[in-house]
Amino acid sequence: MWLIWRLLAALVVLGALGFFLFAPAIAERGQNPVADHAPWPVSPAAAAMHERLIIGDWHADSLLWDRDLTLRASRGQVDLPRLIAGNVALQVFTTVTKSPAGLNYQRNAADARDDITLLYIGQLRPFRSWLDLTERALEQARQLALAEEKAPEMLKIVRSRADLETVLARRAAGEAVVGGILGAEGGHALGGDLANLDRLHDAGFRLIGLTHFFDNELGASLHGEAGQDRGLTDFGRAVVARMVEKQMIIDLAHASPKMADEVLDMVDLPVVVSHTGIHSQCRTVRNFPDDLMRRVAEGGGVIGIGFWSEVTCDDTPTGIAASVVAAIGVVGEDHVSLGSDFDGAVATRFDASELAAITQALINRGLSEPVIAKVMGGNMVRFLETALPPG
Repeated sequence: MWLIWRLLAALVVLGALGFFLFAPAIAERGQNPVADHAPWPVSPAAAAMHERLIIGDWHADSLLWDRDLTLRASRGQVDLPRLIAGNVALQVFTTVTKSPAGLNYQRNAADARDDITLLYIGQLRPFRSWLDLTERALEQARQLALAEEKAPEMLKIVRSRADLETVLARRAAGEAVVGGILGAEGGHALGGDLANLDRLHDAGFRLIGLTHFFDNELGASLHGEAGQDRGLTDFGRAVVARMVEKQMIIDLAHASPKMADEVLDMVDLPVVVSHTGIHSQCRTVRNFPDDLMRRVAEGGGVIGIGFWSEVTCDDTPTGIAASVVAAIGVVGEDHVSLGSDFDGAVATRFDASELAAITQALINRGLSEPVIAKVMGGNMVRFLETALPPG
Protein backbone atom coordinates (compact mmCIF):
# COMPACT_ATOMS: atom_id res chain seq x y z
CA MET A 1 0.00 0.00 0.00
CA TRP A 2 2.84 2.40 0.87
CA LEU A 3 4.39 1.80 -2.57
CA ILE A 4 1.05 2.46 -4.28
CA TRP A 5 0.67 5.78 -2.48
CA ARG A 6 4.19 6.77 -3.50
CA LEU A 7 3.43 5.91 -7.13
CA LEU A 8 0.21 7.88 -7.03
CA ALA A 9 2.01 10.88 -5.52
CA ALA A 10 4.68 10.64 -8.21
CA LEU A 11 2.02 10.55 -10.91
CA VAL A 12 0.34 13.62 -9.45
CA VAL A 13 3.66 15.49 -9.38
CA LEU A 14 4.48 14.46 -12.93
CA GLY A 15 1.01 15.48 -14.07
CA ALA A 16 1.37 18.89 -12.43
CA LEU A 17 4.82 19.37 -13.96
CA GLY A 18 3.45 18.45 -17.36
CA PHE A 19 0.61 20.93 -16.97
CA PHE A 20 2.84 23.83 -15.97
CA LEU A 21 5.55 23.00 -18.53
CA PHE A 22 3.43 22.27 -21.58
CA ALA A 23 -0.19 23.42 -21.18
CA PRO A 24 0.42 27.21 -21.58
CA ALA A 25 2.47 26.68 -24.76
CA ILE A 26 -0.14 24.28 -26.14
CA ALA A 27 -2.84 26.84 -25.36
CA GLU A 28 -1.00 29.60 -27.18
CA ARG A 29 -0.36 27.46 -30.24
CA GLY A 30 -4.08 26.86 -30.41
CA GLN A 31 -5.03 30.50 -29.82
CA ASN A 32 -2.48 32.31 -32.00
CA PRO A 33 -1.84 30.10 -35.03
CA VAL A 34 -0.09 31.25 -38.18
CA ALA A 35 -1.37 29.37 -41.21
CA ASP A 36 1.16 27.26 -43.08
CA HIS A 37 2.06 29.10 -46.25
CA ALA A 38 4.68 29.54 -48.91
CA PRO A 39 6.65 32.79 -48.59
CA TRP A 40 4.52 35.71 -49.60
CA PRO A 41 5.85 37.22 -52.85
CA VAL A 42 7.69 40.49 -52.29
CA SER A 43 9.45 42.16 -55.20
CA PRO A 44 12.90 43.75 -54.78
CA ALA A 45 11.27 47.17 -55.24
CA ALA A 46 8.68 46.47 -52.52
CA ALA A 47 11.36 45.11 -50.19
CA ALA A 48 13.45 48.23 -50.71
CA MET A 49 10.44 50.47 -50.04
CA HIS A 50 9.58 48.49 -46.93
CA GLU A 51 13.07 49.09 -45.56
CA ARG A 52 12.63 52.85 -46.07
CA LEU A 53 9.39 52.99 -44.11
CA ILE A 54 8.76 53.71 -40.45
CA ILE A 55 6.37 50.93 -39.48
CA GLY A 56 4.09 50.95 -36.46
CA ASP A 57 1.37 48.68 -35.09
CA TRP A 58 -1.27 49.80 -32.60
CA HIS A 59 -2.11 46.44 -31.04
CA ALA A 60 -0.45 43.16 -30.03
CA ASP A 61 -1.28 41.04 -26.97
CA SER A 62 2.07 39.28 -26.74
CA LEU A 63 2.64 40.06 -23.05
CA LEU A 64 -0.24 37.80 -22.08
CA TRP A 65 1.63 34.65 -23.05
CA ASP A 66 4.67 34.83 -20.76
CA ARG A 67 7.28 34.31 -23.46
CA ASP A 68 10.75 35.85 -23.47
CA LEU A 69 10.18 38.48 -26.16
CA THR A 70 13.91 38.85 -26.74
CA LEU A 71 13.98 35.35 -28.27
CA ARG A 72 12.42 34.20 -31.51
CA ALA A 73 9.65 31.78 -30.60
CA SER A 74 8.22 28.85 -32.51
CA ARG A 75 4.69 29.88 -31.55
CA GLY A 76 2.63 33.03 -31.57
CA GLN A 77 2.99 35.93 -33.97
CA VAL A 78 5.20 38.55 -32.29
CA ASP A 79 8.55 38.76 -30.54
CA LEU A 80 11.37 41.27 -30.84
CA PRO A 81 13.42 39.29 -33.40
CA ARG A 82 10.35 38.97 -35.63
CA LEU A 83 9.46 42.64 -35.20
CA ILE A 84 12.99 43.56 -36.20
CA ALA A 85 12.84 41.21 -39.19
CA GLY A 86 9.61 42.96 -40.21
CA ASN A 87 11.26 46.40 -39.82
CA VAL A 88 8.79 47.46 -37.12
CA ALA A 89 9.77 50.69 -35.37
CA LEU A 90 6.83 51.07 -32.98
CA GLN A 91 4.71 48.39 -31.32
CA VAL A 92 1.90 48.91 -28.83
CA PHE A 93 1.96 45.98 -26.39
CA THR A 94 -1.47 45.66 -24.81
CA THR A 95 -2.18 43.85 -21.56
CA VAL A 96 -5.16 41.49 -21.46
CA THR A 97 -6.43 40.98 -17.92
CA LYS A 98 -9.79 39.22 -18.26
CA SER A 99 -11.49 37.13 -20.93
CA PRO A 100 -14.90 35.48 -20.46
CA ALA A 101 -15.37 31.81 -21.23
CA GLY A 102 -17.29 31.26 -24.44
CA LEU A 103 -15.85 34.44 -25.96
CA ASN A 104 -17.85 35.72 -28.93
CA TYR A 105 -18.52 38.96 -30.82
CA GLN A 106 -22.22 39.16 -29.96
CA ARG A 107 -22.87 38.88 -26.20
CA ASN A 108 -20.63 38.11 -23.22
CA ALA A 109 -21.44 38.18 -19.51
CA ALA A 110 -19.13 40.12 -17.22
CA ASP A 111 -19.55 37.42 -14.55
CA ALA A 112 -18.71 34.51 -16.86
CA ARG A 113 -15.79 32.27 -15.88
CA ASP A 114 -12.53 34.10 -16.59
CA ASP A 115 -10.12 32.20 -18.83
CA ILE A 116 -7.14 34.38 -17.88
CA THR A 117 -7.20 33.12 -14.28
CA LEU A 118 -6.35 29.57 -15.32
CA LEU A 119 -3.75 30.85 -17.79
CA TYR A 120 -2.03 32.90 -15.08
CA ILE A 121 -1.97 29.95 -12.70
CA GLY A 122 -0.71 27.65 -15.43
CA GLN A 123 2.06 30.10 -16.32
CA LEU A 124 3.05 30.33 -12.65
CA ARG A 125 2.73 34.09 -12.69
CA PRO A 126 3.13 35.79 -9.28
CA PHE A 127 0.37 34.82 -6.83
CA ARG A 128 -0.67 38.46 -6.35
CA SER A 129 -1.77 38.57 -10.00
CA TRP A 130 -3.90 35.44 -9.98
CA LEU A 131 -7.11 37.20 -8.94
CA ASP A 132 -6.26 40.92 -9.12
CA LEU A 133 -6.78 42.50 -12.54
CA THR A 134 -4.60 45.53 -11.81
CA GLU A 135 -1.76 43.28 -10.70
CA ARG A 136 -2.19 41.26 -13.90
CA ALA A 137 -1.65 44.42 -15.96
CA LEU A 138 1.33 45.45 -13.84
CA GLU A 139 2.87 41.99 -14.14
CA GLN A 140 2.68 42.16 -17.92
CA ALA A 141 4.25 45.62 -17.79
CA ARG A 142 7.05 44.16 -15.67
CA GLN A 143 7.68 41.55 -18.35
CA LEU A 144 8.14 44.27 -20.96
CA ALA A 145 10.51 46.13 -18.63
CA LEU A 146 12.54 42.94 -18.15
CA ALA A 147 12.82 42.54 -21.92
CA GLU A 148 14.11 46.11 -22.22
CA GLU A 149 16.61 45.48 -19.43
CA LYS A 150 17.81 42.27 -21.05
CA ALA A 151 18.06 43.62 -24.60
CA PRO A 152 18.18 47.44 -24.69
CA GLU A 153 19.62 47.22 -28.19
CA MET A 154 16.33 45.62 -29.29
CA LEU A 155 13.70 47.44 -27.20
CA LYS A 156 13.12 50.87 -25.72
CA ILE A 157 9.89 51.52 -23.86
CA VAL A 158 8.30 54.75 -25.07
CA ARG A 159 6.68 56.82 -22.34
CA SER A 160 7.10 60.32 -23.80
CA ARG A 161 7.74 62.30 -26.96
CA ALA A 162 11.39 62.43 -25.95
CA ASP A 163 11.51 58.62 -25.90
CA LEU A 164 9.82 58.53 -29.30
CA GLU A 165 12.40 60.93 -30.71
CA THR A 166 15.16 58.76 -29.26
CA VAL A 167 13.81 55.63 -30.94
CA LEU A 168 13.44 57.37 -34.30
CA ALA A 169 16.94 58.87 -34.04
CA ARG A 170 18.47 55.50 -33.19
CA ARG A 171 16.72 53.90 -36.14
CA ALA A 172 17.83 56.71 -38.44
CA ALA A 173 21.38 55.96 -37.30
CA GLY A 174 20.98 52.33 -38.35
CA GLU A 175 19.94 50.65 -35.09
CA ALA A 176 17.22 48.00 -35.30
CA VAL A 177 15.50 49.06 -32.09
CA VAL A 178 11.76 48.71 -31.45
CA GLY A 179 9.88 51.36 -29.50
CA GLY A 180 7.42 49.58 -27.21
CA ILE A 181 4.32 51.38 -25.93
CA LEU A 182 2.28 49.91 -23.08
CA GLY A 183 -1.47 49.72 -23.35
CA ALA A 184 -4.30 48.11 -21.37
CA GLU A 185 -7.05 46.20 -23.17
CA GLY A 186 -10.02 47.20 -21.06
CA GLY A 187 -10.50 49.61 -18.17
CA HIS A 188 -11.47 46.72 -15.88
CA ALA A 189 -7.70 46.62 -15.27
CA LEU A 190 -8.37 49.53 -12.89
CA GLY A 191 -10.43 47.30 -10.62
CA GLY A 192 -13.04 50.03 -10.25
CA ASP A 193 -10.55 52.32 -8.46
CA LEU A 194 -9.47 55.57 -10.13
CA ALA A 195 -6.26 55.57 -8.07
CA ASN A 196 -5.14 52.53 -10.06
CA LEU A 197 -4.96 54.70 -13.16
CA ASP A 198 -2.04 56.50 -11.51
CA ARG A 199 -0.41 53.12 -10.78
CA LEU A 200 -0.70 52.07 -14.40
CA HIS A 201 0.59 55.43 -15.62
CA ASP A 202 3.57 55.22 -13.28
CA ALA A 203 4.31 51.72 -14.63
CA GLY A 204 4.55 53.16 -18.15
CA PHE A 205 1.04 52.68 -19.54
CA ARG A 206 0.22 55.33 -22.12
CA LEU A 207 -2.89 53.88 -23.81
CA ILE A 208 -6.05 52.33 -22.40
CA GLY A 209 -8.92 50.70 -24.23
CA LEU A 210 -12.01 51.43 -22.16
CA THR A 211 -13.69 48.05 -22.59
CA HIS A 212 -12.92 44.61 -23.97
CA PHE A 213 -15.41 41.77 -24.60
CA PHE A 214 -17.76 42.51 -21.68
CA ASP A 215 -19.33 45.46 -19.92
CA ASN A 216 -17.19 46.80 -17.08
CA GLU A 217 -17.16 49.57 -14.49
CA LEU A 218 -16.49 52.17 -17.21
CA GLY A 219 -19.45 51.30 -19.38
CA ALA A 220 -20.82 49.18 -22.19
CA SER A 221 -18.86 46.91 -24.49
CA LEU A 222 -19.59 46.31 -28.15
CA HIS A 223 -19.94 42.65 -27.14
CA GLY A 224 -21.56 42.90 -23.70
CA GLU A 225 -25.03 42.48 -22.22
CA ALA A 226 -25.93 46.14 -21.60
CA GLY A 227 -26.77 46.80 -25.26
CA GLN A 228 -25.57 49.15 -27.97
CA ASP A 229 -27.61 52.06 -26.58
CA ARG A 230 -25.65 52.09 -23.30
CA GLY A 231 -22.52 54.18 -22.92
CA LEU A 232 -20.25 55.52 -20.19
CA THR A 233 -20.90 55.19 -16.48
CA ASP A 234 -20.06 58.00 -14.07
CA PHE A 235 -16.87 56.10 -13.25
CA GLY A 236 -16.10 55.83 -16.95
CA ARG A 237 -16.46 59.58 -17.33
CA ALA A 238 -14.11 60.13 -14.40
CA VAL A 239 -11.54 57.77 -15.98
CA VAL A 240 -11.75 59.53 -19.36
CA ALA A 241 -11.31 62.93 -17.73
CA ARG A 242 -8.32 61.70 -15.73
CA MET A 243 -6.75 60.13 -18.83
CA VAL A 244 -7.00 63.48 -20.60
CA GLU A 245 -5.28 65.17 -17.65
CA LYS A 246 -2.47 62.63 -17.70
CA GLN A 247 -2.09 62.67 -21.51
CA MET A 248 -2.99 59.02 -21.89
CA ILE A 249 -4.33 57.80 -25.23
CA ILE A 250 -7.98 56.71 -25.31
CA ASP A 251 -8.65 53.60 -27.38
CA LEU A 252 -12.26 53.04 -28.47
CA ALA A 253 -11.78 49.51 -29.80
CA HIS A 254 -14.44 47.18 -28.30
CA ALA A 255 -16.49 50.11 -26.95
CA SER A 256 -20.20 50.24 -27.66
CA PRO A 257 -21.06 52.85 -30.32
CA LYS A 258 -22.88 54.85 -27.63
CA MET A 259 -19.78 54.83 -25.41
CA ALA A 260 -17.62 55.91 -28.35
CA ASP A 261 -19.98 58.81 -29.14
CA GLU A 262 -20.04 59.90 -25.51
CA VAL A 263 -16.24 59.86 -25.30
CA LEU A 264 -16.01 61.96 -28.47
CA ASP A 265 -18.53 64.38 -26.95
CA MET A 266 -16.35 64.70 -23.83
CA VAL A 267 -12.88 65.18 -25.28
CA ASP A 268 -11.31 67.63 -27.69
CA LEU A 269 -8.25 65.54 -28.46
CA PRO A 270 -7.68 62.71 -30.95
CA VAL A 271 -8.46 59.11 -30.02
CA VAL A 272 -7.65 55.78 -31.64
CA VAL A 273 -9.59 52.70 -32.65
CA SER A 274 -6.57 50.45 -32.37
CA HIS A 275 -7.62 47.25 -34.17
CA THR A 276 -10.63 47.09 -36.40
CA GLY A 277 -11.99 46.97 -39.93
CA ILE A 278 -14.37 48.99 -42.09
CA HIS A 279 -18.03 48.09 -41.82
CA SER A 280 -19.00 49.02 -45.38
CA GLN A 281 -16.23 46.75 -46.64
CA CYS A 282 -16.64 43.92 -44.09
CA ARG A 283 -20.12 43.93 -42.55
CA THR A 284 -19.52 42.36 -39.16
CA VAL A 285 -20.64 43.42 -35.68
CA ARG A 286 -16.97 43.91 -34.73
CA ASN A 287 -16.61 46.94 -37.03
CA PHE A 288 -18.03 50.36 -36.08
CA PRO A 289 -20.45 52.03 -38.52
CA ASP A 290 -18.65 54.18 -41.08
CA ASP A 291 -20.19 57.40 -39.73
CA LEU A 292 -18.65 56.74 -36.32
CA MET A 293 -15.27 56.11 -37.95
CA ARG A 294 -15.59 59.43 -39.77
CA ARG A 295 -16.28 61.16 -36.48
CA VAL A 296 -13.09 59.67 -35.00
CA ALA A 297 -11.14 60.95 -37.99
CA GLU A 298 -12.74 64.41 -37.87
CA GLY A 299 -11.31 64.77 -34.36
CA GLY A 300 -7.83 63.94 -35.64
CA GLY A 301 -7.95 60.29 -34.60
CA VAL A 302 -6.64 57.21 -36.36
CA ILE A 303 -7.93 53.69 -36.91
CA GLY A 304 -5.74 50.59 -37.00
CA ILE A 305 -6.66 47.99 -39.60
CA GLY A 306 -6.52 44.46 -38.20
CA PHE A 307 -4.99 41.37 -39.74
CA TRP A 308 -7.67 38.75 -38.96
CA SER A 309 -10.68 37.64 -40.93
CA GLU A 310 -13.44 38.82 -38.56
CA VAL A 311 -12.58 42.46 -39.32
CA THR A 312 -11.25 42.24 -42.89
CA CYS A 313 -13.36 39.37 -44.31
CA ASP A 314 -10.10 38.32 -46.02
CA ASP A 315 -6.96 37.95 -43.90
CA THR A 316 -4.48 37.58 -46.74
CA PRO A 317 -2.15 40.52 -47.43
CA THR A 318 -4.36 41.29 -50.44
CA GLY A 319 -7.46 41.34 -48.25
CA ILE A 320 -5.82 43.55 -45.64
CA ALA A 321 -4.76 45.95 -48.39
CA ALA A 322 -8.38 46.04 -49.55
CA SER A 323 -9.43 47.03 -46.03
CA VAL A 324 -6.79 49.77 -45.99
CA VAL A 325 -8.06 51.14 -49.30
CA ALA A 326 -11.63 51.01 -47.98
CA ALA A 327 -10.56 52.85 -44.83
CA ILE A 328 -8.86 55.56 -46.88
CA GLY A 329 -12.10 55.94 -48.80
CA VAL A 330 -14.07 56.39 -45.56
CA VAL A 331 -11.75 58.50 -43.36
CA GLY A 332 -8.89 59.66 -45.59
CA GLU A 333 -5.23 58.70 -45.91
CA ASP A 334 -4.17 60.69 -42.83
CA HIS A 335 -6.25 58.58 -40.45
CA VAL A 336 -5.41 54.97 -41.31
CA SER A 337 -2.82 52.84 -39.50
CA LEU A 338 -2.04 49.21 -38.77
CA GLY A 339 -3.60 47.41 -35.80
CA SER A 340 -2.71 43.76 -36.22
CA ASP A 341 -4.15 42.20 -33.02
CA PHE A 342 -1.22 39.79 -33.25
CA ASP A 343 -1.13 37.30 -30.35
CA GLY A 344 -4.69 38.31 -29.49
CA ALA A 345 -6.24 34.84 -29.83
CA VAL A 346 -6.64 35.31 -33.58
CA ALA A 347 -5.50 33.19 -36.50
CA THR A 348 -3.38 34.99 -39.09
CA ARG A 349 -1.79 34.21 -42.45
CA PHE A 350 1.61 35.67 -41.50
CA ASP A 351 3.54 36.92 -38.49
CA ALA A 352 5.35 40.15 -37.62
CA SER A 353 8.43 39.20 -39.63
CA GLU A 354 6.43 39.21 -42.88
CA LEU A 355 5.00 42.72 -42.96
CA ALA A 356 6.71 43.45 -46.27
CA ALA A 357 3.86 41.40 -47.78
CA ILE A 358 1.49 44.22 -46.73
CA THR A 359 3.71 46.79 -48.43
CA GLN A 360 3.66 44.68 -51.59
CA ALA A 361 -0.12 44.34 -51.44
CA LEU A 362 -0.56 48.11 -51.04
CA ILE A 363 1.70 48.69 -54.04
CA ASN A 364 -0.40 46.20 -55.99
CA ARG A 365 -3.50 48.26 -55.12
CA GLY A 366 -1.88 51.28 -56.76
CA LEU A 367 -1.09 53.31 -53.64
CA SER A 368 1.85 55.69 -53.89
CA GLU A 369 4.84 55.48 -51.58
CA PRO A 370 3.84 58.63 -49.61
CA VAL A 371 0.39 57.14 -48.88
CA ILE A 372 1.86 53.74 -48.02
CA ALA A 373 4.32 55.46 -45.69
CA LYS A 374 1.44 57.13 -43.85
CA VAL A 375 -0.52 53.91 -43.41
CA MET A 376 2.42 51.73 -42.44
CA GLY A 377 3.54 54.04 -39.63
CA GLY A 378 3.70 57.71 -40.54
CA ASN A 379 0.20 58.46 -39.24
CA MET A 380 0.98 56.65 -36.00
CA VAL A 381 4.17 58.67 -35.49
CA ARG A 382 2.35 61.94 -36.17
CA PHE A 383 -0.37 60.99 -33.67
CA LEU A 384 2.14 60.06 -30.96
CA GLU A 385 4.15 63.24 -31.46
CA THR A 386 1.23 65.20 -30.04
CA ALA A 387 -0.53 62.59 -27.89
CA LEU A 388 2.39 61.58 -25.69
CA PRO A 389 3.56 63.75 -22.78
CA PRO A 390 6.65 65.83 -23.61
CA GLY A 391 9.24 64.06 -21.48
